[in-house]
Amino acid sequence: MKQDFKIGPLEAKIASALQRDASISVGELAERANSSTATCWRRIRAMEEAGVLSPPVRLVDPAKVGRGMDAFCQVRMKSQDARARALFQKAMEAEPAIVEVYSISGDWDYLLHLVVRDIADLEQVLMGRVHELDCVSSASTLFVLRRVKHTTVIPVDSD
Repeated sequence: MKQDFKIGPLEAKIASALQRDASISVGELAERANSSTATCWRRIRAMEEAGVLSPPVRLVDPAKVGRGMDAFCQVRMKSQDARARALFQKAMEAEPAIVEVYSISGDWDYLLHLVVRDIADLEQVLMGRVHELDCVSSASTLFVLRRVKHTTVIPVDSD
């Protein structure tokens, strides 16, 4: 993202609306943002070029596609050297059931978010993809009982 890109009130309205429904027309978006269609289109393009807006996607309900179980796994590495981190991160990128990976502070080095079918699927991913790595020292898994809040909407404020 460009360092000098400024989020004004119009950009904030556009980004907020698109996060909730990326399928709306530019005309409808302009109406919601109280702007002209041409201005709205130019602002969308500028935010895309600056990296503020990513390509639009459609979100899938995990339970509706047979992946109704969420789990979080904390991972401790044997070593923090660049080679070990790169190996671990590459392995995590290759596993589709691992939908988020965070490098974290504290007692653990990484936090993984997995969306799996069931316990057997979770075991296969953890034992076959995470614990098998030589760079992994230990891991601890937390099972999600229920999603209380889940959103992809990021608050957008103008500068």
